Amino acid sequence: MAELGETQPGYLGRESLTDEDGRDLVVIYYADEASITAWKAHPEHLEAQRLGRERWYSSYSVEVARVERAYVFGREEEGPRVPHEG
Repeated sequence: MAELGETQPGYLGRESLTDEDGRDLVVIYYADEASITAWKAHPEHLEAQRLGRERWYSSYSVEVARVERAYVFGREEEGPRVPHEG
């Protein structure tokens, strides 16, 4: 799904983390609300969501948020952490 999501109009980037208990946090950036809505309605994405609920996940949560402002700090020798591509 990640590869398919990257090909969608408005896709800007993705970040993901897995904690020591195996829980995943995935943040996906899109340019606008229309891009998010189109991805949510994509037939292959809908099928993946259905299979996820049936086979793999007992629960999950989704939050949709707008990034109004982002700040980055990084020491010159380390380089800045870039919040997303694009």
